Amino acid sequence: MAEEHQLTTLDSGVRIVTEAMPSVRSVSLGFWVGTGSRSESDEQAGLSHLLEHLLFKGSSKYESLEIDQIFDGMGAELNAGTGKETTSVYARVIDAHVPEAFDVMADMVFRPSLRDVESERAVILEEIAMYEDDPQEKVFDVLGEAVFGEHPLGRAIIGRAPVIANTPVEEIARFHAARYVPGNVVIAAAGAVDHEAMVALTEERVAGAATARSGPPIAPAPPPPGAAGSARRFEAKETEQYHVCLGGVGLSRHDERRFALRVLDTIFGGTSSSRLFQEVREQRGLAYAVYSFTSAYQDTGQIGLYVGTRADNLDEALGVVGAELTRLRKCPATEAELTRAKENLKGRVVLALESTGARMNRLGSEVLADAPLLSLDEAVARIDAVTLDDLAALVEELWAPERLSAAGIGPDQGRFEEALAPIEPALVETA
Repeated sequence: MAEEHQLTTLDSGVRIVTEAMPSVRSVSLGFWVGTGSRSESDEQAGLSHLLEHLLFKGSSKYESLEIDQIFDGMGAELNAGTGKETTSVYARVIDAHVPEAFDVMADMVFRPSLRDVESERAVILEEIAMYEDDPQEKVFDVLGEAVFGEHPLGRAIIGRAPVIANTPVEEIARFHAARYVPGNVVIAAAGAVDHEAMVALTEERVAGAATARSGPPIAPAPPPPGAAGSARRFEAKETEQYHVCLGGVGLSRHDERRFALRVLDTIFGGTSSSRLFQEVREQRGLAYAVYSFTSAYQDTGQIGLYVGTRADNLDEALGVVGAELTRLRKCPATEAELTRAKENLKGRVVLALESTGARMNRLGSEVLADAPLLSLDEAVARIDAVTLDDLAALVEELWAPERLSAAGIGPDQGRFEEALAPIEPALVETA
């Protein structure tokens, strides 16, 4: 089967990856940068996120308002995101507007003006305050602290208020110069795109800017913690619900078992027919939101589950979760569950291919991570190859009792600890 994508690496190190979709008139375009919260020191915690915001405040050629007006005039939306290991700036435009959109985005990424920093600091401090008021979101970072401890992967992407408020502009500029360098950037596009034209645009409008902004190399991100253990974290907050996560270390994005893990997650808590959803929500009405999840990084990952429930239901809800963890270890899946999960995943993979945005995200994230870009047939074959024995081995390793940590946010820590008791020995308490 012919490759579905084309990849070119320029002498500067910038990589351009595209995937043509002849049936559409739009193009999803993204600039992917290999920097995120994981590559920050404690003194830098939040600078990746702050810098992402500052890219929109103007560049060497475009004022902030002008950037908004240009994309509004295209009928397009420009956005960005910061993760643990990546930062991306992306937009979806019609094919005729690609050159102009590319020029604006390239100038933002490689030549930000770093103006209006104080106003943007204030915006992010409000965002942090909003995040602190959202326990359903924050509990995942509390779990990250329990699983990864002091490692940067255990730190919230959003950053720390003192870093956001007090880091000098000169330090932000140095942070940018060290990370937004050619060899650390992937330009990805999917849709009505011509690969050679995209390469030409990059050579014309990126090479000089990239070279001009090059700085000292970034220090490599620290390796993940070694042995996985169990820990507990709790934050007291006056909330209507207790928000609880259980989880541990998972698989890296390069691990060949990642397809089996996706199948297992689908069965356990990833769909409306999954075990957790059916037992906790549908059969007993103990929660509105309950699900399992996985995250994958360059050399490690995370698995977990979430449930939010009122104090009156906390004991029973966690009791059911504990029973499902025990059941998972005894019987990771039936033949019917395995078949249904595989078909679910294959359907989601195929449906995602109809979206230019999903394709662009796949291209940018995988190439930036030096991961193979599998064809549709290859991905389907990997899913089809998953066996019951594969799932059993993953459960024994990843969901082993001694590997699981617990995190909670709610009014009373004692109540949280008491409700965890039915899950013992699914959780092993550590000092």
